[in-house]
Amino acid sequence: MKLFPNEKIKFHDNHEKDPRLSSDDEINRKYRKGEVRIVTEQARYPLPSIEGMIKSGQYNLNPEFQRRHRWYNKKKSQLIESFIMNVPIPPIFLYEDSYAHYEVMDGLQRLTAIYDFYTNQLKLEGLQEWPELNGCQYSELPEQIKYGIDRRYLSSIILLYETSKNEAEAKKLKRLVFKRINSGGVELTPQESRHALYNGPLNQLCHQLSRNRYLCRLWHIPEPTEDETKHPPKKRPRLQKNKLYQRMEDVELVLRFFAYRQRLNHPWNSLKDYLDDFLNHGNRLPPEVLKQFEGLFKQTIELVYQTFGEKAFHPRRQTKNGKWVWHHHPAKAVYDPLMYVFSQHLGKAKEIRQHRRQFKAGLEKLYKDAENQEILQWKKRRTAEDMQAMNALFEKLVTDIIGSKQ
Repeated sequence: MKLFPNEKIKFHDNHEKDPRLSSDDEINRKYRKGEVRIVTEQARYPLPSIEGMIKSGQYNLNPEFQRRHRWYNKKKSQLIESFIMNVPIPPIFLYEDSYAHYEVMDGLQRLTAIYDFYTNQLKLEGLQEWPELNGCQYSELPEQIKYGIDRRYLSSIILLYETSKNEAEAKKLKRLVFKRINSGGVELTPQESRHALYNGPLNQLCHQLSRNRYLCRLWHIPEPTEDETKHPPKKRPRLQKNKLYQRMEDVELVLRFFAYRQRLNHPWNSLKDYLDDFLNHGNRLPPEVLKQFEGLFKQTIELVYQTFGEKAFHPRRQTKNGKWVWHHHPAKAVYDPLMYVFSQHLGKAKEIRQHRRQFKAGLEKLYKDAENQEILQWKKRRTAEDMQAMNALFEKLVTDIIGSKQ
């Protein structure tokens, strides 16, 4: 497959000195110089002060490394119940990006839960030790309960502004610390980690394209609204509760499309490691390549949708009674090769659309043919040979109907 000019990414081109070859004197000098040493201080915030903190504008709740909101009201309520019972709560981590201005590195969910509680936006639910309080907002709680909660504190560890000497070093240290102190109640998904550790132009493009309406339709994610920027996800509960959106897997789908173009050049990496490396290096791609990426993705996802409809990426399987049905959910093992192959035939997009009935019938036949069953076992782990076989299968589907690409 022909890549765009300057698109090819070279991995493993970092030939740094082997740290094992450093002498004790060199190691001691490095320590005395204070390299990779973080300056911190601790603070305690009374819970009633959290509302004012957030409204002050001195705390950035959505820096580049934050995940999307994943705490439901029940989870938020359990945090409040922990405060009632005086259960120790892990500290939040703040980064002082300028004097007296902070980014929330870890603890966004806890801070927003407390804010929602004190602003009466949270009705307690699912409490186990204090079920009598279920359904109550802060203002409706008995007086002694309110006093008890108001006496509690949220601890913080602050990485001070003096920690880094320049912006590049600050970014490096933030990534390092985030990776090591991720103590949130919900484990990070691979894409949430990438978002935190490898933010940059390619990552931001993937976020932007993840709200493409055709991608949303094909993966059953609530579509973007015309005024989506005025109504954040918190005001759109269906979107906020969507599993793919919550876990940033919609963003990963876009990344997979770009990364798959060079996947067979790096088959020895696990897919997770490969996507990590690809995003890390891909953030340095020239702007013109990212612009070409954007156009390629938009044209391809629209063409696939217009050709196959909303079940384009759904595997087809045979039930126990011999009936062939579409699987309930789309599969990444179908998405990757189908998107890859169709991106190679955009020059014949008009002809493909004109033959959409033949393509739908051809796709159904492809699943039914016994000779394809081994290749189409979409749940198994895929080797380089499996990827090549899937590519060839979908390529044949296209060329049998419209001929080879121009």
